[in-house]
Amino acid sequence: MALPAPDLDDRRFQHLVDEAKRFIQQRCPEWTDHNVSDPGVTLVEVFAHMVDQVLYRLNRVPEKSHLAFLDLIGVTLFPPSAAEAELTFWLTTPQAAPVALRRGTEVATVRTDTEEAVVFATTDDLTVVPCSLTQVLTQAADGRPVERGADLLNGQDVACFAAVPGAGDAVLFGLSAAVPGCVVALRLDSRARGVGVDPRRPPLRWEAYDGSDWQPCEVGQDGTGGLNKPGDVLLHVPHGHAPAAFAGHRAGWLRCRVVAPEADQPGYSLSPTVRRASAFTIGGTVAAVHAETVAGEVLGESAGVPGQRFTVSRPPVLAQREPLVVEVLEDQDWTGWSRIEAFGASTPQDRHFRLDPTTGEITFGPAVRERDGSLRQYGAVPAKGARIRVRRYRTGGGRRGNVAPRTLTVLRSSIPFVSRVENRAAAAGGVDGETVESAKLRGPLHLRAGDRAVTVSDYELLARRVAPAAARIRCLPAGEGADAGGVRVLVVPQVAAAQGGDRLRFEQLVPPEGMLAAIADHLDACRPIGARVLVQPPYYQGVTVVARLVAERAEAAGRVRERALAALYDYFDPLTGGSQGAGWPFGRPVQSGEAYAVLQRVPGVELVEDVRLFAANPLTGERGAPGDRVELDPHALVFSYQHQIRVDER
Repeated sequence: MALPAPDLDDRRFQHLVDEAKRFIQQRCPEWTDHNVSDPGVTLVEVFAHMVDQVLYRLNRVPEKSHLAFLDLIGVTLFPPSAAEAELTFWLTTPQAAPVALRRGTEVATVRTDTEEAVVFATTDDLTVVPCSLTQVLTQAADGRPVERGADLLNGQDVACFAAVPGAGDAVLFGLSAAVPGCVVALRLDSRARGVGVDPRRPPLRWEAYDGSDWQPCEVGQDGTGGLNKPGDVLLHVPHGHAPAAFAGHRAGWLRCRVVAPEADQPGYSLSPTVRRASAFTIGGTVAAVHAETVAGEVLGESAGVPGQRFTVSRPPVLAQREPLVVEVLEDQDWTGWSRIEAFGASTPQDRHFRLDPTTGEITFGPAVRERDGSLRQYGAVPAKGARIRVRRYRTGGGRRGNVAPRTLTVLRSSIPFVSRVENRAAAAGGVDGETVESAKLRGPLHLRAGDRAVTVSDYELLARRVAPAAARIRCLPAGEGADAGGVRVLVVPQVAAAQGGDRLRFEQLVPPEGMLAAIADHLDACRPIGARVLVQPPYYQGVTVVARLVAERAEAAGRVRERALAALYDYFDPLTGGSQGAGWPFGRPVQSGEAYAVLQRVPGVELVEDVRLFAANPLTGERGAPGDRVELDPHALVFSYQHQIRVDER
């Protein structure tokens, strides 16, 4: 049974005896002999024993009936969800031939005396493609690409941008092959000619061409200081990188583009130059999930009767890309059986089974006695003595998989030409399995909604069934952020808590495409005819708080500033912020008075001199005019964007 019946009898025999003796002291104080040799105490113990049995049965009946009813209406515990992460494999040296890493490669955290290792497995194949630099082009913001490779071969200094660089100027590097998902090192011999720029924050964007548009590249390291000195630029190329033709040359293209500097960011007054350039592949990145794969597990032998149940050795069974297959040995050959949700439409010839992913229990079709006394078989029955096995399943999941950055460093098996592995960002999405208490609260809602979405709460409940790993789900009816006759379902993914000084990044709040697609497909089957359902992430309204504080005596300004920033990021958080700590309410405006209150509670702050609020765009970085209030649409959540704190010491 998916919902185990708990033992609710928390009052034992001795508890009842002690309670009776305390009552005797109140009503009959002259009775002072409470030893077991006293006949009256013997009678107390006899009655305590009888009451113990009565309470045991009376307390169990309602709870057990409740759980049995939940099983009857089909309420089962949600299984845990597995955390996901991006793993970067680094090569020992650049290789001349492609290096292949097969799907299922396992990487783990370091095992300690108190904690077991957390194991992740890659979900896709990865090929680290070797490359070299074949072309160099420069392009003005309003011009056409100009080939400059010949000038580099002749040892000339090539200006990367216009004489006075402006937004949109770019230098393009053509690779001998497209390198999707790889880490490319551009080795540049540059001179310090880019006057005025801050080498730690150059106004540059590195991008890769995917065949139709330029996609951003993550810069792992920029040893050139904004193309101002010799060094390497490590670029994590997106998986959509594809070859294309520019200026008559076909290659895998990367480019460095000048962008408009921010308010406090200096820009170029002269163009940097490049004298020599080369490129090579040094690693690759692939997605991984917190799960271990169990292959070919034998469950046992069939007894040849309907309704047989088998349990895998390592529950729970996590959702996976390919469907779960149970195999039965028939006539010296393994035959695959298919998983279904219910046996109602199964015939005696259909090789079907059901799975409870939480307990790992596999059930074959039952036989049901009809009203006329005959037996009807739902689904085929494995032959007597036939061996039964699971072809492959994944186990793991839970919050334990939300590991911190750079903790997945242990290769479970040696891979040629790979020196090390790491996760550059924290893993996210791991959620523990549902508890029985939570299922009891969900049962009445499940019974009310059934499988049809009519009200706002119905949409939210049905979406939660499909995506238990989502942190927040909100449905907006027509007229509140949705068009007439349609509803919007807003999904916020589960994000790991900040660790080691890391703060919530905007890209972490984008739910996976698979989660959105699963919710949309399920709601499409449950919606009323004519209703339009749009499943998407909410709009995130960036908010920047600029404040000036006065620190208490003997308090260092730096420490106070870090505490104040941490308090602001915690309060204006879409997942854990707000006055209740349950996430910022949808559509609730932000007011400066809240920022005053948050900052005044920070240890070490004596006075909050000034607070200003700015509405900001987390994608473009644009900031609006200062004010005392930032309005949010009904489909919007707040997002902390680059708070600025100044602390004066007394």
